[in-house]
Amino acid sequence: MRPTQQRNNGMKTQKKVKRIIDSYIDYKESKQLQRFLTDQGKIIPRRITGLTAKQHRELVQAIKRARQLAILPFVSEAVK
Repeated sequence: MRPTQQRNNGMKTQKKVKRIIDSYIDYKESKQLQRFLTDQGKIIPRRITGLTAKQHRELVQAIKRARQLAILPFVSEAVK
C-alpha cells in the first residue's frame, strides 16, 4: 500500500522516513540532532524515524542533554 492511499477507515497513512545513524550519537553535534526534531522542537517518534529502540533512547538522552546545556532550544522561535 502506498503512503498516499487510503485505508478502509478513510485515514491516510504517514510516510515512514528512514533517518540512519551510523556513528555515536553525540550531544554536541547540533546539526545531527536537529534532523530528529520537528519545526516546533519536539522529538520525532521512533516509529517515524525508523531507529532501533537502543538508538532512540540514546538520541533522546543526547537531545535532552543538549537542551540543558543550551546547545538546542526547548521550543523553536516559530512557536514563541
